[in-house]
Amino acid sequence: MTRVLVAEDDPYLAEALEAGLRREAMAVDVAADGAAALERLAENDYDLLVLDRDLPLVHGDDVCRWAVESRPHCRVLMLTAADRLDDKVDGLRLGADDYLPKPFDFPELVARLRALQRRSGATALPVLGHGGIRLDAHRREASRDGRRLQLTRKEFAVLEILLRADGGVVSAEHLLEKAWDEHADPFTSAVRITVCTLRSKLGEPAVIHTVTGVGYRLSATPS
Repeated sequence: MTRVLVAEDDPYLAEALEAGLRREAMAVDVAADGAAALERLAENDYDLLVLDRDLPLVHGDDVCRWAVESRPHCRVLMLTAADRLDDKVDGLRLGADDYLPKPFDFPELVARLRALQRRSGATALPVLGHGGIRLDAHRREASRDGRRLQLTRKEFAVLEILLRADGGVVSAEHLLEKAWDEHADPFTSAVRITVCTLRSKLGEPAVIHTVTGVGYRLSATPS
């Protein structure tokens, strides 16, 4: 699952972006000022940053500079009411990957974020496979041995993360960080329950294995 930080000081726009992006199956955190944005960027691993340029406390330009230098894998989409060519050029020179003037249409924002995802090495393989499992990250579809799987957003996200690990062990903490958001309780049983329901939907033979005290991994594919 894609994890997004929305740094926007307009509470109504921030709320709308949060709700809309979650409907797009993204895990979303919100920061209302530049200082909060820097704090969240330092603590969490985000794939995308939707950044209002005119943030209070710490200007969006400074947030962008820090993100580019310290989180190079995080793609930055800058939002601003300033739509002059010089403003766009300045934003891109700061290291932003894209620039969208306000007001904007939400479908365009989503399309631009998806395009940034495709440019990221983390999403280079939109269609993932493991044995009889096939997952299409862009179409949000998953199947096993040709049988369509009806997965919740969290189940889909967990399966995608395990597939991308390519047989490696993934900790519950990493699943919680990537598939949920900063409001998730680190002591919650949500990961265990989600893995349990995902196993049930995948069916037999079991493909997700628990590594005691470490995390979860997919079984090796037959040679």
